[in-house]
This record gives sequence, C-alpha cells and structure tokens, in this order.
Amino acid sequence: MTLKITGRHMDVTPALRSYVETRLSRLDRYGLKVGSLQVILGVEKLQHKAEVTGIVSGKRVQAKITTPEMYATIDALVDRVDAQFRKVKERLVSHKPDKPKKRTVAS
Repeated sequence: MTLKITGRHMDVTPALRSYVETRLSRLDRYGLKVGSLQVILGVEKLQHKAEVTGIVSGKRVQAKITTPEMYATIDALVDRVDAQFRKVKERLVSHKPDKPKKRTVAS
C-alpha cells in the first residue's frame, strides 16, 4: 500500500506522519488490493480536518472528518475507512447461500 500524506495550511511533522502510517497499517488485515491512499491533513480556524481518498479492489474509498484535536481526527478517520474496507471485503466474500431452485408441485 502506497501512502501519500500532505498537509493543507500546516506542516506534517514526522511524529504525525508515523502516527498516520501506524494507524492505517491495521487496514492490511483485510488483505485487499490497495492501489494508493492519499491522506490530506489540515487546520482551518480551530478545527482539524482529515480526508482520505483511494481505490481499493476497484472501489473508491473516501472519508472526511473534522474535530478539535488532530490525533482524534486521525483515529475517527481510520475508523471510517476501516468500515468501508470491511464492507468491500464482505461484498467480495459473500456468505449468502445460493438461491434455492424453484420447486415444482406434482399434480
């Protein structure tokens, strides 16, 4: 998984970069084919914003979140992306049984 982290109206510190990388590394457990993820971190007034976009197994994954604290924003963002990864994985590995064949009534 290639990860691109950029900052909007802020500098991305090495500590912040490593935190994002470690939090997003938990998405590897789904075993999906991830092309690349782009994470944009920003500050606007007193709100910390984070957004992620990317392609996972042919499906677009996108999430945005805003909170007053950057690390909490990253945690909430990863939770949202995790839910989307789970949904993509469930669709790929469907556990629904096949539809039963139509029964005919003998007369």
